[in-house]
Amino acid sequence: MTGAAKLLTPSFRLDGKRALVTGASRGIGEAAAHALAQAGAEVTLAARSLPELDAVAQAIRAQGGRAKTLPLDVTDSSAVQRDIAAQGPFQILVNSAGTNRPALLTQTSDEDLDAVLLLNVKAAFYLAREVARGLIAAGMPGSLINISSQMGHVGGPKRTVYCASKHAIEGLTKALAWELGGQQIRVNSLCPTFIETDMTRPMLADPEFMTLVQSRIALGRLGQVQDIMGAVVFLASEASALVTGSALMVDGGWTAQ
Repeated sequence: MTGAAKLLTPSFRLDGKRALVTGASRGIGEAAAHALAQAGAEVTLAARSLPELDAVAQAIRAQGGRAKTLPLDVTDSSAVQRDIAAQGPFQILVNSAGTNRPALLTQTSDEDLDAVLLLNVKAAFYLAREVARGLIAAGMPGSLINISSQMGHVGGPKRTVYCASKHAIEGLTKALAWELGGQQIRVNSLCPTFIETDMTRPMLADPEFMTLVQSRIALGRLGQVQDIMGAVVFLASEASALVTGSALMVDGGWTAQ
């Protein structure tokens, strides 16, 4: 390279790319689907509720984007294997399906433990495995994005199981980055702070907890789903072509302390 004229910023556009977003019927998954579609990707929306998926798909199409729906229980390994093989390959995966059941360790049931680990860890593994299989078989590069959390890097009260699940996602991300790097498949995590969604709204309604949360965010505000949209496009696009095995913090400074 000999001149500044050749220094072109890698594209944030995703035209011609096929993306799969889980948990796409609401919250962070819905926002990620909109972001990818706005960047030019054809987005397949996966979740259990078809009516909600249809509403998101219609909203994306109304804005000129391309979206398809895939009713899928991501905790069902055989269903994931069957449907991803039939629908793929996908060059982009956003593993966004997740849950939380806040409780003290001594009050956490086996059912809560199993439910959180099943959706937050095992389902993410199932999806990453099948999308990677499709990409490798097709000889295509790709970007796998695991929606993790600031709680994958720190601890918190009543978050023992949730923190365990998100720390597991961070380990999964790093291991897969090395395992899949030779096939030019990048794997990263995106780690939000508390984002106002249907899942977090009940816990944020507690004034004491809300005060604690706001005191830990340097920017002094809760996250909105729009705050993760640019980060998703960055990790999915050629703008992050040398980024893999990384955790992109979208936490308002929570983990900077």
